Amino acid sequence: MWWGHLDREDPRGWKWWILNGHVFPSQDRRAGDLMAPNRMLRKRTLYKSVCLALALLVAVTVFQRSLTPSQFLQEPLPLLLEPLKTQKPSGHLVNPNSFWKKPNNVLVPTPVPSQGPQTWDITTTNCSANVNLTQQSWFQGLEPHFRQFLTYRHCRYFPILMNHPEKCGGGDVYLLIVVKSVITQHDRREAIRQTWGREWETAGGGRGAVRTLFLLGTASKQEERTHYQQLLAYEDRLYGDILQWDFLDSFFNLTLKEIHFLKWLDIYCPSVPFVFKGDDDVFVNPTNLLEFLADRQPQENLFVGDILQHARPIRRKDNKYYIPTVLYSKTSYPPYAGGGGFLMAGSLARRLRHACDTLELYPIDDVFLGMCLEVLGVQPTAHEGFKTFGISRNRNSRMNKEPCFFRNMLVVHKLLPAELLAMWGLVNGNLTCSVKLQVL
Repeated sequence: MWWGHLDREDPRGWKWWILNGHVFPSQDRRAGDLMAPNRMLRKRTLYKSVCLALALLVAVTVFQRSLTPSQFLQEPLPLLLEPLKTQKPSGHLVNPNSFWKKPNNVLVPTPVPSQGPQTWDITTTNCSANVNLTQQSWFQGLEPHFRQFLTYRHCRYFPILMNHPEKCGGGDVYLLIVVKSVITQHDRREAIRQTWGREWETAGGGRGAVRTLFLLGTASKQEERTHYQQLLAYEDRLYGDILQWDFLDSFFNLTLKEIHFLKWLDIYCPSVPFVFKGDDDVFVNPTNLLEFLADRQPQENLFVGDILQHARPIRRKDNKYYIPTVLYSKTSYPPYAGGGGFLMAGSLARRLRHACDTLELYPIDDVFLGMCLEVLGVQPTAHEGFKTFGISRNRNSRMNKEPCFFRNMLVVHKLLPAELLAMWGLVNGNLTCSVKLQVL
């Protein structure tokens, strides 16, 4: 359709229009009806232009103010299940100073290093089996629990069910004590709260507080989940010291407990100087721990415990720690600390978190941490005060029940709740020892 204006007026004052070769007066209804769609089209185009201009103005405002979409919108966007991996830049970046001249009186802000998520960013359990393994002949020859572990080994992080981000609030925590436990062992947690896990407001000497947390997954048996989960929720309301994630508590999943805690520490306790991590069946002397730490610095590569050197993978299938050669083919493990209890600097713990993310999960948790230390090039330090196999490996030895030995130890494994309470009472009572061991 073509239309135009005829530059001529009628004696009556009318203007004439040309539409598709036909001439119409401006007051002719046919010309008005035919030109109406064109007027509507012009209005619609104008409306779209205005909307596009407003959208462009909003986008420019967001980028200029460095706002994220969730800060700009009324409702925040849902959290990502996994943090995006940082891509390496391709080519050389050009220095902006070579293009833009800055006045001398303008302050250039100091670059702030990028940080990870400030909250736990895993909100759903979305883990599918690795079906590519099931057709492999070597995979079919493995025991069922190893097949299950390998099928889901790529599933690294799970949602958090109970959280206490306030534990390191204020940044005044000097020593964070974390204890691996399971949902059914309330008696062990209670014994620890009454003894070496008791929280201190100050570690003395101008140092900060001592805080305690218990690390748990969910009940491994279906019949235990509902009942014990309700009891655990009540226990947490009383004490406020439980971290729980949505994965099953099992022997192989102890490695999950390691990496989940390291990630939690990196997010919620970024400046805690020292961390003690142990099992819920050990005796710990917190006074000796703090005395040992008195001349240590948080920046050290401190990782101390009962260190195993040149330990060999166990190949006997009837052993709890059996590992098939398809899972680990080397003849020995890197040095590692017995998982019953070890002490590490907070700065090293945060580096460990990122080192562990570069390795595939391994079913023995303390060996896995040794592998992570190897990635960092850090050698764990042996200390005589850490006895993760008991004071004497001979279970019938009197040394394993002698409180004078316990008084001078840092960590001793293994005691049940009643034994822990009794030994704690003896060590901290009116105990007289003829010989003092120098283990610090």
